[in-house]
Amino acid sequence: MVPLLIVLLLALLLFGAGFALKALWFIAAVVLVVWLLGFVMRSTGAGGRRGRWYRW
Repeated sequence: MVPLLIVLLLALLLFGAGFALKALWFIAAVVLVVWLLGFVMRSTGAGGRRGRWYRW
């Protein structure tokens, strides 16, 4: 009975880790898209100006 519980617990932990990693990949993709949009907006610039779109 105990080995079965350990296997089930391990399966739950791996499922949780997989879900968390998938969510992190989704967040990383969104941040990449925002960064690329900012890069394009900066290079075109309003009024012909070129500047930074962020303050880092």
